[in-house]
Amino acid sequence: MQKIKIIVSGGGTGGHIYPAISIANALKAKQDNIEILFVGAEGKMEMEKVPSAGYKIIGLPIRGLQRNFSKENLKFFSRLFKSLRKAKQIIKEFKPDVVIGVGGYASGPLLHTANKMGIPSLIQEQNSYAGITNKLLAKKANKICVAYQGMERFFPSDKILMTGNPVRKDLINLEEIKAEAQQFFNLDPNKKTLLVIGGSLGARTINHSIIQNIEAFRNKEIQVIWQCGKFYHKEMKEKLTKANIDNVQVSDFLSRMDLAYSAADLVISRAGAGTISELCLVKKACILVPSPNVSEDHQTKNAMALVNQDAAIMISDLESRELLVNQSLQLLENEEELAELRKNIALLAKPNAADEIADEILKMIKR
Repeated sequence: MQKIKIIVSGGGTGGHIYPAISIANALKAKQDNIEILFVGAEGKMEMEKVPSAGYKIIGLPIRGLQRNFSKENLKFFSRLFKSLRKAKQIIKEFKPDVVIGVGGYASGPLLHTANKMGIPSLIQEQNSYAGITNKLLAKKANKICVAYQGMERFFPSDKILMTGNPVRKDLINLEEIKAEAQQFFNLDPNKKTLLVIGGSLGARTINHSIIQNIEAFRNKEIQVIWQCGKFYHKEMKEKLTKANIDNVQVSDFLSRMDLAYSAADLVISRAGAGTISELCLVKKACILVPSPNVSEDHQTKNAMALVNQDAAIMISDLESRELLVNQSLQLLENEEELAELRKNIALLAKPNAADEIADEILKMIKR
């Protein structure tokens, strides 16, 4: 049987990489004659995460333009030229049947070159506000898979497919592992649980909002699982120990997100596209604090897409220190509002996103 060859390109953040790996896994599960090559940006996290998922990756020297003036920007065009040349060489040697772009620097040169060479392409846009790379590539792409309504603002409507964002399969049927989750985190099943997550590196504002209002948790009939990220762990652990509050547990990283989600009655989180897709899938009431440090303020737009459906509560980064802890405590006492948020966010879940995208890719090849 002749091999089907596919290049998956993009990365830079976990929000790009994990959907890319989910799509690759879905493709491999559907047909065993598929060979997949990843193309990322040198020095970025995909160069480590993709091989650990079992796939080969080649890096391009591309870097994004810095928003403020930087010497790095002077090297942008030479890196872009080198990346375009290397992308052409990769395509000539690998001979893909189709290329997939998941956003991020590396997908630009690779998909641009593939389009010029007449190779069909598919783009996966995770956010409710399209990134620059995907907007530029959309004109030549055959299909564009999106996770939010209203993406006709950025892309040709006849190319758009509403698939949702691919998420990890271990987040389905979390009710079945609730007892295991309570045991794992040493929780009291009769108390409500607040889960605070800020990504693997941590979210500064969320962490400071929790620690500055830590006294509010004292003697409350709730328990807190707090993932503060590796940059903040030492400082937060020391301050928590000093405060001597025993119903809050802090860690730098949660190895079992499935168990953490299963245990939670309410989640506090940033509003990255991948996290929001997970929250929809696990049907959890949530308070979103969008990061202000992202391009086009896309996290606020992601959060508002849920708020407009009464599927989440949003607190701005600026208001977080004053409002976040008190609002989360009030919400945990309001079972009716928690149930309403759970019901509405569940309606937005797209559990089969990776399979739907994989099916579309295989259809493109057959055509």
